[in-house]
Amino acid sequence: MDEEMTVQWYHEAADQGNAAAQSDRGECYHAGTGVGKDVQHALLWYRKAAEQGNANGHNRLGWCYNTGFGVGTDNQQAVQRYRKAANQGNAKAQFNIGSSYASGEGVGLDAQQTMQWYSKAADQGFAPAHFNLGLIYENGTFVGKDEYQAVQWYRKAADQGDADAQFRLGVGCYPGTGVGEDVQQAVQWFHKAAEQGN
Repeated sequence: MDEEMTVQWYHEAADQGNAAAQSDRGECYHAGTGVGKDVQHALLWYRKAAEQGNANGHNRLGWCYNTGFGVGTDNQQAVQRYRKAANQGNAKAQFNIGSSYASGEGVGLDAQQTMQWYSKAADQGFAPAHFNLGLIYENGTFVGKDEYQAVQWYRKAADQGDADAQFRLGVGCYPGTGVGEDVQQAVQWFHKAAEQGN
């Protein structure tokens, strides 16, 4: 099915009240996919989806408040939206609320909440959560420094094609940090990361 037909179906389903399609229609306006980019229409459709309790709608609306996309920046409102989506099991929202606790934006800095939400997103296979958990263990940010754990999390993200994780694994393999020195393995990870522009 071509892009134009897909967008048409989103629009028809959204007009009929389908919350998932409303969220997707908002994304179409956000990205300019099949329609012209239109911030206000993106927000309109994200709100309609969120009003029906759609997790993606809440998460996307939270992102708008977090970044100031079409609305004034309001990190507390962003966290409220992320939480509504995260409590429905939305991995991106779980990651976003974890990031909010890690930075203290919209909520107080909270290591336990950071780890809890990143872990929930990671349990669903969300590569950015794997990567951030790798960083946390590598740097000892909210937990004791543990290079072995860092490598385990980086590997999960790298296996999903995350270029930053591939690079970090290359760094880890080269001097042997966390995995034992393996120059050939390091070169392979560096090559994979470089293929993606890292």
